[in-house]
Amino acid sequence: MRKVKYIILGAGSAGLTAMGVIRKTTDDFVMINGGHYGTTCARVGCMPSKALIHCAEQFNARHKMVDFGIDGAQGLTADVPAILKRVRSFRDRFTGNVKAGSTDTLKAGQLISGYAKFVAPNQVEVNGEVIEGERIIIATGSRPVVPAPWAALGDRLLTSDDIFELDTLPKRMAVIGLGIIGLELGQAMARLGVEVIGFEMLTTLAGLSSPDASAEAVKLMRQEFPIYLGEAANLERTPTGVKVSTSAGTFEVDAVLASLGRRPNVDQLGLETIGVALNERGMPNFDINTLQIEDTPIFMAGDVNVFRPILHEAGYEGRMAALNAIAYPHCTRFARKTPLGIAFTHPQIGFFGQAYSTLNLDQTVMSNFNLERNNGRAIVMGEDHGVICLYADKTSKRLLGGEIVMPHAEHVTHLLTWAVAQNSTILDLVKMPFYHPVLEEAIQGAIKQLAAQLYLPEELSELDVLV
Repeated sequence: MRKVKYIILGAGSAGLTAMGVIRKTTDDFVMINGGHYGTTCARVGCMPSKALIHCAEQFNARHKMVDFGIDGAQGLTADVPAILKRVRSFRDRFTGNVKAGSTDTLKAGQLISGYAKFVAPNQVEVNGEVIEGERIIIATGSRPVVPAPWAALGDRLLTSDDIFELDTLPKRMAVIGLGIIGLELGQAMARLGVEVIGFEMLTTLAGLSSPDASAEAVKLMRQEFPIYLGEAANLERTPTGVKVSTSAGTFEVDAVLASLGRRPNVDQLGLETIGVALNERGMPNFDINTLQIEDTPIFMAGDVNVFRPILHEAGYEGRMAALNAIAYPHCTRFARKTPLGIAFTHPQIGFFGQAYSTLNLDQTVMSNFNLERNNGRAIVMGEDHGVICLYADKTSKRLLGGEIVMPHAEHVTHLLTWAVAQNSTILDLVKMPFYHPVLEEAIQGAIKQLAAQLYLPEELSELDVLV
């Protein structure tokens, strides 16, 4: 039986980051990966979706050209097969770069292609071989959730893991689940000429929980394609496509995009053999600050632990897991990064810090700054829509978090996330310089709304903090 110091299960963002840390100290490790290489982000997630979204945005811009005094744009057409070919070329480039800088550099015997399964607390079996490891990092990622009955839809059912393999897009598409992925892909396909209909069991989109941000997102997204909220959709295959039924009616589409979230890849790992309790989903208890499973030398990092299934968190967790595996049993409790999420829709959606749904509303003040007619840069861009919802603590007067629906929200969301991470007070922020005319002036307006609620006039008497 082969013995190594470290076993890394999974060659995604978390696993590769962990490997990069471990190989600085030793070559005594093995990485085992089942399925594709190149990471979820580069292969079927962040990057190909953004490539598709960017093409859709460029094509959609034709609708505004007349307003800007530019004629002829309405005659533009979209070559969807060419667009999808371009998306795949970027996908191949990104995954190739990932592999070239990681798994392709491993020595013989350090990388095993196959699905590993625990057969003992410190042993895994892969391809008929048992390997023993002193410390083990589980970074096996996730896969799209697909209800079992939907298998009857056959090739009419798509997920984000396979949509980019299409040579062209269906004429009519139902998107079931309007979280970030479903909303991004649904809008992009609608802008490329697909007749999209969206369905979401919740009454909000993209994970928003602020009433004002949610209402604005729903209003703006419904201008792009029909959206039905608050109810599950029933699906039935027909000779020509799929019938989608809700209380709102019955809709016939050519295909369905299932975007119901992602499921951690733990069900085939044999975790019942590692000697810890598993919950009803087959997940063990682990510490989000150490990633250690109970008191074992086993760590869970990345999407597989479902804490924050997003790339920058996966990379951070890969480092955490590797450093604690190296130091085991003396594990460090690392601080977690300030929550940050962005939907690359149009307008973009950003959320950061503490979620609205977790606030103590009695101890919180809020601003809801509407961009319509309130930001010169947005007006001249033809993008004066959206809302900025920020929350601050009444006692500490610190910015707690927020939800943003506005053009280019990716940038201002980062700035505000950094402010939360730095424990900035509203007075700290209102003193910051804001250039004119820029979209960030809308953030200044929202911050001043908070300042007016938190401070007495004499506290804001200095020239640079007047509100």
